[in-house]
Amino acid sequence: MLQAIKPKKSIVWLYLLIPVALFIFSVFVPLLTALYFSFFEWKSGQTIYTAFFNGLTNYKALIADSIFWKSFWNNIYLVIACIVGQIGIAFVLVLFANSKLAVGKAVHRTFGFFPSTISAVCIGLIWSIIFHSKYGLLNWFVVNVLGGTKQTWLGDSAHVMLYVSIPLIWQYIGYYMVILFSAIAGIDQQIFESAEIDGANGFQTAIHITLPMIRSTVLVCLTLCIAGNMKAFDSIWTMTAGGPGYSSYVMALYGYTVSFQQSNLGYGSAISIGIFVLSLAVIGGSQWIVKRATRGLED
Repeated sequence: MLQAIKPKKSIVWLYLLIPVALFIFSVFVPLLTALYFSFFEWKSGQTIYTAFFNGLTNYKALIADSIFWKSFWNNIYLVIACIVGQIGIAFVLVLFANSKLAVGKAVHRTFGFFPSTISAVCIGLIWSIIFHSKYGLLNWFVVNVLGGTKQTWLGDSAHVMLYVSIPLIWQYIGYYMVILFSAIAGIDQQIFESAEIDGANGFQTAIHITLPMIRSTVLVCLTLCIAGNMKAFDSIWTMTAGGPGYSSYVMALYGYTVSFQQSNLGYGSAISIGIFVLSLAVIGGSQWIVKRATRGLED
């Protein structure tokens, strides 16, 4: 009988070295570079960039920057809307799809996942057409079906964040459905059968059995959702470019505007570091809340 040949440790470390080196080069090198340039006033002239060390001046300006903090709270709005809309709806749909009455589970996975494969720019373009004030499908429905009047949906500063959240929610429901499908499939079905015998209804089973048993997967989904929406850019830029005014500005969009449209790369780098720090804080806080909540459900 042939025996498996154990590779040398040097070979194993060599295989690990390549992806680790690529990860460091693509993640940490840009992060450290942004941190370095955030201590400089680095603006462009007509032909060249000039950099002058200014210490913590960029960070002091960032703390007092009302546009940045408005962008941050817009990101928080986006995060909350997408946690409820993406993960929440995905969880409910997975429960329905896993019920005894559901058929064609593979079809649900395939078609549910399809929108997440489309480019965010294309998603933004499609939904900007839907929301178009003159020729959009939504206004056609409002006028011809509901008998209302046309609305300037993306020009409404009070509700524009809700409207730009809808495409993000629609795009990634299927993505989280696939993840939650895999997690729930790993739960022993005898647990659900025992709960049914004991008289637990579907809601009680979902809250007190399913959710605590997939807590680690929910934390992964939560982390992905927060990280993705704290750096949201593409679809919002396509739909509103941050308007009207600063109503739909998010941090990544503000950083892009400062860095490349205003050619202030030093302050733009400080904004990037601010996004990184605030994202870590929001992710850490949300994970702590979810762990406490799911432990309470287990009890």
